[in-house]
Amino acid sequence: MDDPELERIRQQRLAQLQAQHGGTGDPNQAKAQEEKMRAMEDAKHSILAQVLSQDARARLNTIKLSKPEKGAMVENMICRMAQMGQLSGKISESELIELLQSVNQQMPKTTSTVKFDRRRAALDSDDDDF
Repeated sequence: MDDPELERIRQQRLAQLQAQHGGTGDPNQAKAQEEKMRAMEDAKHSILAQVLSQDARARLNTIKLSKPEKGAMVENMICRMAQMGQLSGKISESELIELLQSVNQQMPKTTSTVKFDRRRAALDSDDDDF
């Protein structure tokens, strides 16, 4: 079972997978990167807890549930504002709503449409008289 050609193919495939995922396969490096990401998330959550009131935090969490990309963008924007010292106190819910409205005006409008194809959807069981 010690086929040298099979072992060579396995090594090539392993190198190919590692190149695709951008890593050397070092578990310590992956663990360090994961720990760094966790620390950044903790720092972001602590900043948000300091600068947002409870109502504003609840509204932001609701937004993150419905539109995760917009919620993450607003979170990052609030964190940057806090780090640059642009915030004087805690952001209330009404101030967060104003901030969201300004973000909505800056973002391009995307309209989604729903089209019904009634010919395919019109399967009527009344015609099935056997």
